[in-house]
Amino acid sequence: MSTRIPLPYSPKVLELFRNPKNLGPIPDADVVASAGSPACGDMIRIYLKITRRGGKDVIEKASFESYGCAANIAAASILTEMVKGKSVEEAWKITWKQLSDELGGLPPIKYHCSILAVGALKRAIRQYYSKKKNKPKWLPEQLTPDEKQVLEEEEMIERYYKFSKP
Repeated sequence: MSTRIPLPYSPKVLELFRNPKNLGPIPDADVVASAGSPACGDMIRIYLKITRRGGKDVIEKASFESYGCAANIAAASILTEMVKGKSVEEAWKITWKQLSDELGGLPPIKYHCSILAVGALKRAIRQYYSKKKNKPKWLPEQLTPDEKQVLEEEEMIERYYKFSKP
């Protein structure tokens, strides 16, 4: 008999895990970025197709690839739904907490899944503008607390993985 207790996932997390939206690469993506660690699990790769519309950069298409648990897949899936049609500036403002709330909440042990999804998005946005001559004024020069949190998550995962190796 297993001593593992199932995590209390919301119906939305379970639905998106079973039927993820926007899964797979975008062949003509303008930018691709990842967050997480392939060494031990959770990893998210975000693809964005961005167009100029009404004087703003708008996310026309968004998709993802994920290696990880149900929460990881659901977080990446809902993120792609949340950013489609938004300006890049609006997408930049999405937080891991908003993502978790949109999923109907995540167990605290799975918050890192929404942190990684938002981290991949922010990396994609930074990468997109790194190719441009004029960076928007709303994009900070320094890493934001959300971006630093992703780096800390990745470092923690790597340390744990190295520690747990026989």
